[in-house]
Amino acid sequence: MADGAESGQAAVVGDGNPPQLSKSAKKKLLKQERQAARKAERKAGEKERRRADIERRRREWEESLTAAPSQEAREERGARAERLRRAAEGGQKVVLDLEFADLMRPNEIHSLTQQIMYCYAVNGRSATPAHLWLTGCSGEMGTQVQRIPGFDKWIIEKEAKSYLEAFADCKENLVYLTADAETVLDELDMSKIYIIGGLVDRNRWKGITQKKAVDQGIQSAKLPIGSYLKMSSSQVLTVNQVFEIMQKFVETKDWKTAFFHVIPPRKRGEAGAANDDDAPEGAANGDLDKCLEEEVDDEEDDGDGDEEADVANKRHCVRSENGKS
Repeated sequence: MADGAESGQAAVVGDGNPPQLSKSAKKKLLKQERQAARKAERKAGEKERRRADIERRRREWEESLTAAPSQEAREERGARAERLRRAAEGGQKVVLDLEFADLMRPNEIHSLTQQIMYCYAVNGRSATPAHLWLTGCSGEMGTQVQRIPGFDKWIIEKEAKSYLEAFADCKENLVYLTADAETVLDELDMSKIYIIGGLVDRNRWKGITQKKAVDQGIQSAKLPIGSYLKMSSSQVLTVNQVFEIMQKFVETKDWKTAFFHVIPPRKRGEAGAANDDDAPEGAANGDLDKCLEEEVDDEEDDGDGDEEADVANKRHCVRSENGKS
């Protein structure tokens, strides 16, 4: 009896092997394993390439730090600071309205922060800089601009409160610049305070800046783009493009020159493309637009993305401090 039990037990053990897979099931399993291995290998490779790129950028930044600025660069920085201080006393007041942070995604807030940096750089290079204000500079938007290297040394007005509070005693002089306005801006009035809406991806929020101006009972106006060129798409421009157009107009008193200097050819229609020869040689718009297109995409909210953006910001700051464009 015991022998029979043992032999039955052996049979069970022998039958305990996994069932044999069919030929097609084996092929499917092998394919899945190969795909999983390739995916893991590809992911590891991408991660390593990204880390190597961050390290390369970090080394370049550190090398830039060791390069002492030339005497010419130091003199230019001093002259720039003096121009900005004079502008604070009598320059054209221009406000960047930063109260739209709650309507933007993280990568859009990052893009706006980059545009603010460009505005400040353009203003510093201008022979006749504006008296530049940041209002609504609080919350997430305030956090982001505070992360800009050297921001605490910027010669600029920084207000956590809104422009309505900052200019409560001269509300009648506020003019919101919006493509949806009916009034066309023919000249810049030194007594006016021009507001540029700090909002990226206006396609989701059509008419929001005009509605804000109406609700607040302040004036609105639009740049006379349609009088000088035909845009290939919407007349909505980036914050830094609007600001640079205004700066160029102050310098030249010519809207056409200002538009062709700043608006890249790809955004112009046939009328603009036909007159590209009128654009100043080496106009800054191309380089500026390229910078915007190549900015770091930080939609992924991970440490590597933040670190990469931080390195990019620092490199931009170092280039500016060393007098490089």
